[in-house]
Amino acid sequence: MKKISILGSTGSIGTQALNILANFPEEFKIIALSGSQNWELLYQQALKFKPKYVVLADDIVYASKKECFEKLNCIVLSGIDGLIEIATLDEADLVLNSVVGNIGLLPTYHSLKKGKTVAVANKECLVTSGHILMDLAKENHTQILPVDSEHSAIFQALQGNDLNKVRRVILTASGGPFRETPRSDIERATFREALKHPNWHMGKKISIDSATLMNKGLEVIEAKWLYNLNVDQIEVVVHKESIIHSMVEYVDRSIMAQMSLPTMELPILYALSYPERLNAPLEPLDFSSLKQLSFERPRYEDFPCLDLAFESLRQGGLSPTILNAANEELVYMYLKDKIQFYDIPKWIEKAMHHFGNQKGDRIEDVLNMDQMTRQYIQSQLRR
Repeated sequence: MKKISILGSTGSIGTQALNILANFPEEFKIIALSGSQNWELLYQQALKFKPKYVVLADDIVYASKKECFEKLNCIVLSGIDGLIEIATLDEADLVLNSVVGNIGLLPTYHSLKKGKTVAVANKECLVTSGHILMDLAKENHTQILPVDSEHSAIFQALQGNDLNKVRRVILTASGGPFRETPRSDIERATFREALKHPNWHMGKKISIDSATLMNKGLEVIEAKWLYNLNVDQIEVVVHKESIIHSMVEYVDRSIMAQMSLPTMELPILYALSYPERLNAPLEPLDFSSLKQLSFERPRYEDFPCLDLAFESLRQGGLSPTILNAANEELVYMYLKDKIQFYDIPKWIEKAMHHFGNQKGDRIEDVLNMDQMTRQYIQSQLRR
Protein backbone atom coordinates (compact mmCIF):
# COMPACT_ATOMS: atom_id res chain seq x y z
CA MET A 1 0.00 0.00 0.00
CA LYS A 2 1.33 3.42 -1.01
CA LYS A 3 1.11 6.13 1.67
CA ILE A 4 0.44 9.62 0.29
CA SER A 5 0.60 13.19 1.60
CA ILE A 6 -1.56 15.63 -0.37
CA LEU A 7 -0.69 19.32 -0.26
CA GLY A 8 -3.68 21.36 -1.43
CA SER A 9 -6.38 18.73 -1.04
CA THR A 10 -9.25 21.24 -1.21
CA GLY A 11 -8.26 22.63 -4.61
CA SER A 12 -9.22 21.32 -8.04
CA ILE A 13 -6.38 18.79 -8.34
CA GLY A 14 -6.58 17.74 -4.70
CA THR A 15 -10.31 17.04 -4.79
CA GLN A 16 -9.99 15.09 -8.04
CA ALA A 17 -7.08 13.12 -6.61
CA LEU A 18 -9.15 12.07 -3.60
CA ASN A 19 -12.08 11.26 -5.86
CA ILE A 20 -10.09 8.83 -8.01
CA LEU A 21 -8.05 7.38 -5.13
CA ALA A 22 -11.26 6.52 -3.26
CA ASN A 23 -11.70 3.74 -5.83
CA PHE A 24 -8.50 2.03 -4.69
CA PRO A 25 -8.60 1.60 -0.90
CA GLU A 26 -6.30 -1.42 -1.14
CA GLU A 27 -3.66 0.51 -3.07
CA PHE A 28 -3.45 3.90 -1.33
CA LYS A 29 -3.56 5.32 2.18
CA ILE A 30 -3.94 9.08 2.65
CA ILE A 31 -1.78 10.03 5.63
CA ALA A 32 -1.86 13.84 5.35
CA LEU A 33 -4.12 16.53 3.89
CA SER A 34 -3.85 20.30 3.72
CA GLY A 35 -6.15 23.19 2.91
CA SER A 36 -6.28 26.93 3.35
CA GLN A 37 -9.57 28.74 3.85
CA ASN A 38 -12.04 26.05 2.79
CA TRP A 39 -11.90 24.30 6.14
CA GLU A 40 -15.39 22.80 5.78
CA LEU A 41 -14.32 20.75 2.75
CA LEU A 42 -11.05 19.82 4.44
CA TYR A 43 -13.03 18.63 7.46
CA GLN A 44 -15.22 16.40 5.28
CA GLN A 45 -12.10 15.00 3.59
CA ALA A 46 -10.49 14.28 6.95
CA LEU A 47 -13.70 12.63 8.16
CA LYS A 48 -13.74 10.32 5.13
CA PHE A 49 -10.04 9.48 4.64
CA LYS A 50 -8.91 9.65 8.29
CA PRO A 51 -5.43 11.10 7.74
CA LYS A 52 -2.95 11.20 10.61
CA TYR A 53 -2.02 14.81 9.80
CA VAL A 54 -4.01 17.86 8.70
CA VAL A 55 -2.51 21.25 7.81
CA LEU A 56 -4.59 24.43 8.08
CA ALA A 57 -2.38 26.70 6.01
CA ASP A 58 -4.31 29.86 6.90
CA ASP A 59 -3.28 31.01 10.39
CA ILE A 60 -6.69 32.54 11.17
CA VAL A 61 -8.48 29.31 10.22
CA TYR A 62 -5.94 27.34 12.26
CA ALA A 63 -6.60 29.41 15.37
CA SER A 64 -10.37 29.04 15.15
CA LYS A 65 -10.77 25.48 13.82
CA LYS A 66 -7.84 23.52 15.24
CA GLU A 67 -9.97 21.86 17.94
CA CYS A 68 -12.53 20.64 15.37
CA PHE A 69 -9.86 18.60 13.61
CA GLU A 70 -8.24 17.41 16.80
CA LYS A 71 -11.56 15.74 17.66
CA LEU A 72 -10.99 13.58 14.56
CA ASN A 73 -7.74 12.35 16.16
CA CYS A 74 -5.65 14.34 13.66
CA ILE A 75 -2.33 15.99 14.38
CA VAL A 76 -3.14 19.57 13.33
CA LEU A 77 -0.38 21.75 11.86
CA SER A 78 -0.36 25.26 10.38
CA GLY A 79 1.21 27.49 7.76
CA ILE A 80 4.21 26.86 5.56
CA ASP A 81 5.97 24.95 8.35
CA GLY A 82 3.04 22.55 8.43
CA LEU A 83 3.21 22.03 4.67
CA ILE A 84 6.92 21.31 4.87
CA GLU A 85 6.35 18.85 7.71
CA ILE A 86 3.78 16.74 5.84
CA ALA A 87 5.98 16.93 2.72
CA THR A 88 8.85 15.29 4.62
CA LEU A 89 7.09 12.65 6.74
CA ASP A 90 9.13 9.48 7.18
CA GLU A 91 6.05 7.33 6.55
CA ALA A 92 5.09 9.07 3.28
CA ASP A 93 5.95 7.11 0.13
CA LEU A 94 4.87 9.91 -2.18
CA VAL A 95 3.94 13.58 -1.90
CA LEU A 96 1.33 15.14 -4.19
CA ASN A 97 1.96 18.88 -4.34
CA SER A 98 -1.17 20.53 -5.71
CA VAL A 99 -1.08 23.88 -3.92
CA VAL A 100 -1.41 26.96 -6.13
CA GLY A 101 1.43 29.43 -6.54
CA ASN A 102 5.08 29.64 -5.53
CA ILE A 103 4.12 28.76 -1.94
CA GLY A 104 4.61 25.18 -3.18
CA LEU A 105 8.34 25.69 -3.73
CA LEU A 106 9.72 25.11 -0.24
CA PRO A 107 7.64 21.98 0.48
CA THR A 108 8.84 20.48 -2.83
CA TYR A 109 12.44 21.47 -2.10
CA HIS A 110 12.46 19.91 1.37
CA SER A 111 10.57 16.84 0.18
CA LEU A 112 13.18 16.10 -2.49
CA LYS A 113 15.96 16.83 -0.02
CA LYS A 114 14.44 14.10 2.18
CA GLY A 115 14.49 11.72 -0.79
CA LYS A 116 10.72 11.65 -1.32
CA THR A 117 9.07 11.03 -4.67
CA VAL A 118 7.05 14.14 -5.54
CA ALA A 119 4.09 14.23 -7.92
CA VAL A 120 3.97 17.87 -9.01
CA ALA A 121 0.82 19.67 -10.03
CA ASN A 122 2.26 22.91 -8.63
CA LYS A 123 3.92 24.06 -11.83
CA GLU A 124 5.25 27.29 -10.27
CA CYS A 125 7.96 25.46 -8.31
CA LEU A 126 9.44 23.99 -11.49
CA VAL A 127 9.05 27.27 -13.38
CA THR A 128 10.97 29.26 -10.78
CA SER A 129 13.45 26.64 -9.59
CA GLY A 130 13.50 23.81 -12.12
CA HIS A 131 17.29 23.70 -12.31
CA ILE A 132 17.58 23.46 -8.53
CA LEU A 133 14.82 20.87 -8.03
CA MET A 134 15.89 18.55 -10.85
CA ASP A 135 19.48 18.52 -9.56
CA LEU A 136 18.19 17.87 -6.05
CA ALA A 137 16.07 14.93 -7.22
CA LYS A 138 19.07 13.42 -9.01
CA GLU A 139 21.33 13.99 -6.02
CA ASN A 140 18.88 12.23 -3.69
CA HIS A 141 18.05 9.40 -6.12
CA THR A 142 14.36 10.24 -6.33
CA GLN A 143 11.85 11.43 -8.93
CA ILE A 144 9.60 14.34 -9.83
CA LEU A 145 6.50 12.90 -11.49
CA PRO A 146 4.33 15.21 -13.63
CA VAL A 147 0.62 15.55 -12.90
CA ASP A 148 -0.39 18.12 -15.54
CA SER A 149 -2.16 16.36 -18.40
CA GLU A 150 0.33 17.72 -20.94
CA HIS A 151 3.43 16.65 -19.06
CA SER A 152 1.88 13.33 -18.14
CA ALA A 153 1.31 12.80 -21.86
CA ILE A 154 4.96 13.55 -22.63
CA PHE A 155 6.11 11.35 -19.75
CA GLN A 156 4.02 8.46 -21.06
CA ALA A 157 5.15 8.98 -24.66
CA LEU A 158 8.77 8.81 -23.52
CA GLN A 159 8.45 5.42 -21.82
CA GLY A 160 10.98 2.96 -23.27
CA ASN A 161 12.78 5.63 -25.31
CA ASP A 162 15.95 7.66 -24.86
CA LEU A 163 15.70 11.40 -24.27
CA ASN A 164 18.63 11.94 -26.64
CA LYS A 165 16.47 10.56 -29.45
CA VAL A 166 13.82 13.26 -29.01
CA ARG A 167 13.64 15.83 -31.80
CA ARG A 168 10.89 17.96 -30.18
CA VAL A 169 7.94 17.87 -27.83
CA ILE A 170 4.64 19.38 -28.90
CA LEU A 171 2.46 20.76 -26.10
CA THR A 172 -1.21 20.96 -27.02
CA ALA A 173 -3.35 23.87 -25.83
CA SER A 174 -7.12 24.11 -25.91
CA GLY A 175 -6.87 27.81 -26.74
CA GLY A 176 -8.97 28.70 -23.71
CA PRO A 177 -12.25 30.62 -23.68
CA PHE A 178 -10.99 33.32 -26.10
CA ARG A 179 -9.58 31.04 -28.82
CA GLU A 180 -11.78 32.63 -31.52
CA THR A 181 -12.50 35.95 -29.79
CA PRO A 182 -11.33 39.13 -31.58
CA ARG A 183 -8.65 41.09 -29.75
CA SER A 184 -10.97 44.08 -29.40
CA ASP A 185 -13.38 41.94 -27.38
CA ILE A 186 -10.61 40.31 -25.35
CA GLU A 187 -9.44 43.77 -24.26
CA ARG A 188 -12.79 44.29 -22.50
CA ALA A 189 -13.16 40.73 -21.19
CA THR A 190 -13.98 40.43 -17.50
CA PHE A 191 -12.48 37.79 -15.25
CA ARG A 192 -15.89 36.10 -15.17
CA GLU A 193 -15.68 35.53 -18.93
CA ALA A 194 -12.06 34.41 -18.65
CA LEU A 195 -13.03 31.75 -16.08
CA LYS A 196 -15.35 29.98 -18.56
CA HIS A 197 -12.98 27.33 -19.89
CA PRO A 198 -14.62 25.24 -22.65
CA ASN A 199 -13.06 21.86 -21.78
CA TRP A 200 -11.64 21.73 -18.26
CA HIS A 201 -12.94 22.37 -14.75
CA MET A 202 -10.07 24.08 -12.92
CA GLY A 203 -9.31 26.53 -10.15
CA LYS A 204 -9.58 30.28 -10.72
CA LYS A 205 -5.88 31.05 -11.06
CA ILE A 206 -5.14 28.33 -13.61
CA SER A 207 -8.33 29.20 -15.51
CA ILE A 208 -7.14 32.80 -15.97
CA ASP A 209 -3.71 31.50 -16.97
CA SER A 210 -5.42 29.33 -19.57
CA ALA A 211 -7.30 32.34 -20.92
CA THR A 212 -4.06 34.34 -21.32
CA LEU A 213 -2.13 31.24 -22.53
CA MET A 214 0.29 31.83 -19.66
CA ASN A 215 -0.58 28.35 -18.44
CA LYS A 216 0.90 26.96 -21.63
CA GLY A 217 3.89 29.24 -21.25
CA LEU A 218 4.52 27.89 -17.76
CA GLU A 219 4.28 24.36 -19.16
CA VAL A 220 6.91 25.25 -21.78
CA ILE A 221 9.29 26.19 -18.95
CA GLU A 222 8.39 23.03 -17.03
CA ALA A 223 9.13 20.91 -20.10
CA LYS A 224 12.62 22.37 -20.37
CA TRP A 225 13.50 21.17 -16.86
CA LEU A 226 11.51 17.93 -16.66
CA TYR A 227 12.93 16.56 -19.91
CA ASN A 228 16.25 18.42 -20.22
CA LEU A 229 15.25 20.13 -23.48
CA ASN A 230 16.48 23.17 -25.35
CA VAL A 231 13.90 25.91 -25.83
CA ASP A 232 13.94 25.25 -29.59
CA GLN A 233 12.82 21.66 -28.98
CA ILE A 234 9.52 22.81 -27.46
CA GLU A 235 6.51 23.77 -29.56
CA VAL A 236 2.90 24.67 -28.84
CA VAL A 237 -0.10 23.86 -31.01
CA VAL A 238 -3.74 24.72 -30.34
CA HIS A 239 -5.94 21.62 -30.26
CA LYS A 240 -9.40 22.73 -29.25
CA GLU A 241 -10.83 19.25 -28.62
CA SER A 242 -8.33 18.45 -25.81
CA ILE A 243 -8.16 14.78 -26.84
CA ILE A 244 -4.45 14.63 -27.65
CA HIS A 245 -2.76 15.89 -24.51
CA SER A 246 0.73 16.33 -26.00
CA MET A 247 3.15 14.63 -28.38
CA VAL A 248 6.79 13.62 -28.67
CA GLU A 249 8.59 13.56 -32.01
CA TYR A 250 11.70 11.40 -32.28
CA VAL A 251 14.71 11.82 -34.54
CA ASP A 252 13.22 9.40 -37.10
CA ARG A 253 10.14 11.71 -37.37
CA SER A 254 7.91 9.22 -35.59
CA ILE A 255 5.41 11.01 -33.33
CA MET A 256 3.88 9.45 -30.23
CA ALA A 257 0.77 11.01 -28.73
CA GLN A 258 -1.17 10.26 -25.56
CA MET A 259 -4.94 10.49 -25.95
CA SER A 260 -7.96 10.39 -23.66
CA LEU A 261 -11.08 12.34 -22.84
CA PRO A 262 -10.26 15.57 -20.95
CA THR A 263 -10.18 14.48 -17.32
CA MET A 264 -7.46 15.22 -14.78
CA GLU A 265 -8.21 12.03 -12.87
CA LEU A 266 -6.26 9.97 -15.42
CA PRO A 267 -2.90 11.83 -15.20
CA ILE A 268 -3.30 12.17 -11.43
CA LEU A 269 -3.80 8.41 -11.06
CA TYR A 270 -0.90 7.61 -13.39
CA ALA A 271 1.48 9.80 -11.39
CA LEU A 272 0.38 8.32 -8.06
CA SER A 273 0.38 4.69 -9.23
CA TYR A 274 3.53 4.88 -11.39
CA PRO A 275 5.11 2.62 -12.57
CA GLU A 276 1.90 0.57 -12.36
CA ARG A 277 -1.28 1.16 -14.35
CA LEU A 278 -4.55 0.62 -12.51
CA ASN A 279 -7.95 -0.29 -13.94
CA ALA A 280 -9.53 3.15 -13.70
CA PRO A 281 -13.31 3.68 -13.64
CA LEU A 282 -13.12 6.41 -16.28
CA GLU A 283 -15.13 6.96 -19.44
CA PRO A 284 -13.47 5.39 -22.52
CA LEU A 285 -12.65 7.36 -25.64
CA ASP A 286 -15.11 6.51 -28.43
CA PHE A 287 -13.28 7.16 -31.69
CA SER A 288 -16.41 6.69 -33.78
CA SER A 289 -17.94 9.73 -32.08
CA LEU A 290 -14.98 12.00 -32.90
CA LYS A 291 -15.82 14.05 -35.97
CA GLN A 292 -12.40 15.69 -36.19
CA LEU A 293 -9.19 16.53 -34.37
CA SER A 294 -8.08 20.02 -35.33
CA PHE A 295 -4.79 21.87 -34.89
CA GLU A 296 -3.78 25.48 -35.39
CA ARG A 297 -1.01 27.90 -34.60
CA PRO A 298 -1.38 29.89 -31.36
CA ARG A 299 -2.29 33.57 -31.82
CA TYR A 300 0.95 34.83 -30.29
CA GLU A 301 0.16 38.44 -31.16
CA ASP A 302 -3.14 38.32 -29.24
CA PHE A 303 -1.83 36.22 -26.34
CA PRO A 304 1.61 37.69 -25.60
CA CYS A 305 2.02 35.81 -22.31
CA LEU A 306 3.06 32.72 -24.29
CA ASP A 307 5.83 34.63 -26.05
CA LEU A 308 6.97 36.13 -22.74
CA ALA A 309 7.38 32.63 -21.30
CA PHE A 310 9.57 31.57 -24.22
CA GLU A 311 11.54 34.80 -23.84
CA SER A 312 12.12 34.18 -20.12
CA LEU A 313 13.62 30.78 -20.98
CA ARG A 314 15.91 32.32 -23.57
CA GLN A 315 17.06 34.96 -21.08
CA GLY A 316 17.68 32.28 -18.46
CA GLY A 317 18.75 33.00 -14.91
CA LEU A 318 15.92 34.24 -12.73
CA SER A 319 13.77 35.51 -15.62
CA PRO A 320 11.20 32.69 -15.24
CA THR A 321 10.95 33.56 -11.53
CA ILE A 322 10.20 37.18 -12.42
CA LEU A 323 7.65 36.09 -15.03
CA ASN A 324 5.88 33.79 -12.59
CA ALA A 325 5.80 36.16 -9.61
CA ALA A 326 4.53 39.06 -11.71
CA ASN A 327 1.89 36.86 -13.29
CA GLU A 328 0.63 35.59 -9.93
CA GLU A 329 0.20 39.11 -8.56
CA LEU A 330 -1.47 40.36 -11.73
CA VAL A 331 -3.87 37.44 -12.01
CA TYR A 332 -5.07 38.02 -8.45
CA MET A 333 -5.59 41.72 -9.26
CA TYR A 334 -7.52 40.80 -12.40
CA LEU A 335 -9.71 38.47 -10.35
CA LYS A 336 -10.50 41.45 -8.11
CA ASP A 337 -11.43 43.64 -11.11
CA LYS A 338 -8.50 45.99 -10.43
CA ILE A 339 -6.81 45.65 -13.83
CA GLN A 340 -7.78 44.66 -17.37
CA PHE A 341 -6.89 41.53 -19.36
CA TYR A 342 -3.96 42.98 -21.30
CA ASP A 343 -2.51 44.64 -18.21
CA ILE A 344 -1.28 41.17 -17.29
CA PRO A 345 1.25 40.74 -20.15
CA LYS A 346 2.04 44.48 -20.15
CA TRP A 347 3.24 44.52 -16.55
CA ILE A 348 4.95 41.13 -16.77
CA GLU A 349 7.06 42.52 -19.61
CA LYS A 350 7.80 45.69 -17.62
CA ALA A 351 8.94 43.59 -14.64
CA MET A 352 11.21 41.46 -16.83
CA HIS A 353 12.80 44.59 -18.30
CA HIS A 354 13.10 46.24 -14.89
CA PHE A 355 15.05 43.41 -13.27
CA GLY A 356 16.93 42.25 -16.37
CA ASN A 357 18.81 38.99 -16.66
CA GLN A 358 19.83 38.20 -13.09
CA LYS A 359 21.52 34.97 -12.08
CA GLY A 360 20.78 32.80 -9.08
CA ASP A 361 21.53 29.18 -8.29
CA ARG A 362 20.27 29.00 -4.71
CA ILE A 363 16.75 28.63 -3.40
CA GLU A 364 17.29 31.87 -1.45
CA ASP A 365 17.99 33.72 -4.72
CA VAL A 366 14.70 32.50 -6.14
CA LEU A 367 12.72 33.47 -3.04
CA ASN A 368 14.33 36.93 -2.90
CA MET A 369 13.61 37.64 -6.57
CA ASP A 370 10.08 36.35 -6.16
CA GLN A 371 9.48 38.80 -3.31
CA MET A 372 11.13 41.75 -5.07
CA THR A 373 9.04 41.17 -8.20
CA ARG A 374 5.80 41.09 -6.23
CA GLN A 375 6.74 44.30 -4.43
CA TYR A 376 7.60 45.94 -7.76
CA ILE A 377 4.23 45.02 -9.30
CA GLN A 378 2.30 46.15 -6.25
CA SER A 379 4.15 49.48 -6.00
CA GLN A 380 3.82 50.25 -9.71
CA LEU A 381 0.09 49.57 -9.81
CA ARG A 382 -0.52 51.61 -6.65
CA ARG A 383 0.81 54.59 -8.56
